[in-house]
Amino acid sequence: MVKRGRPYGENLEANLDDLHRRLRECRYQAPCIKRVWLPKDGRGQRPIGITTFEDKVVQRAVVMLLEAVYEQDFYDVSYGFRPGLSAHVALGEIRNQIMDHWIGWIVEADIRGCFDNLGHGVLRELLHRRVHDGGIDRLIGKWLNAGIQDGGELLHPEKGAPQGGVISPMLANIYLHHVLDEWFVEVVQPRLKGRAFLVRYCDDFIIGCELEEDARRVLEVLPRRLEKYGLAIHPEKTRLVPFQAPKAGAPRGEHNDTFDFLGFTHYWGKSRRGYWVVKRRTMRKRLRRAMKAIAQWCRCNRHMPLQEQHRTVCQKLRGHFQYYGLRGNYRSMELLYEHTRRVWHKWLSRRSRESYIPWDKFQKLLDVLPLPTPKIIHAV
Repeated sequence: MVKRGRPYGENLEANLDDLHRRLRECRYQAPCIKRVWLPKDGRGQRPIGITTFEDKVVQRAVVMLLEAVYEQDFYDVSYGFRPGLSAHVALGEIRNQIMDHWIGWIVEADIRGCFDNLGHGVLRELLHRRVHDGGIDRLIGKWLNAGIQDGGELLHPEKGAPQGGVISPMLANIYLHHVLDEWFVEVVQPRLKGRAFLVRYCDDFIIGCELEEDARRVLEVLPRRLEKYGLAIHPEKTRLVPFQAPKAGAPRGEHNDTFDFLGFTHYWGKSRRGYWVVKRRTMRKRLRRAMKAIAQWCRCNRHMPLQEQHRTVCQKLRGHFQYYGLRGNYRSMELLYEHTRRVWHKWLSRRSRESYIPWDKFQKLLDVLPLPTPKIIHAV
């Protein structure tokens, strides 16, 4: 057994041999999950589960086995936590579907607390349809029943898969594959009069319909379908959005309603050649959150050595640009870049009463320690 307080990698081969032996002999015990709470878009908090390194290794191995089984079953409408797919692939598919198939109505849906409400009994029953290995079944049962350490209290919920666990996205994908994807592709789509599509990224999804009548029918039956499996639609975050392409000759600007998905606001705008196309920009609340986080960091760490500040600020900007560097979103990234320059100058100038830095001197500093500039990375 691994001794407490010692790094797992200090004696890695022996630890992994011991882990392998316990798994073969069915002696592996899943540790309880430590729950931490993170802010959620300025409204409430999101529970995240943290487990041990060893448990992550075992969970990752089971995920690889489940992928070999389920990747041949999963539909193309699912993009989250799957090999070769990503949020940017999903965003490109949405744009193509809307523009190629004259999609005019978007069902913008939100499942309330999806990870916290996955029914254990339902999940095990769905797994048994494809997985008949007793070892994997026992491990998943141990993780579902391991308990959650929330402060000084040990909880044993009868439903849910802790968000943050390595196995949780796979379990959610399996659950929603049967509850949503399979139902939409095999039951809903054949009954609609016009064309429609579903794009799901783990527990986030939108449904696009060519006809308003079809969109309203889907919106009506969707809550009942999810309720059957213990899930619920968030009434305040679920809506029907008209999203028709503007008519030829319409002036520039945003037309019809917009909808948000995967951190981007989708809207109709004119291309450089004068055609109406679907464009994406960073959601306002995501941009404000990024600006606030950088300003707060610069304020709290203004007395750190200049080189260390520069390295961390660059990492934050690069991380943002790596995700939001989507074609047509340059202006939103530029706003964050300009904001970062201003707040870094502001808090460097407040290191002491005598340390105010004139702007021209700060510009010379940026020549020596340049900040990464916005860059389009994803042409989807």
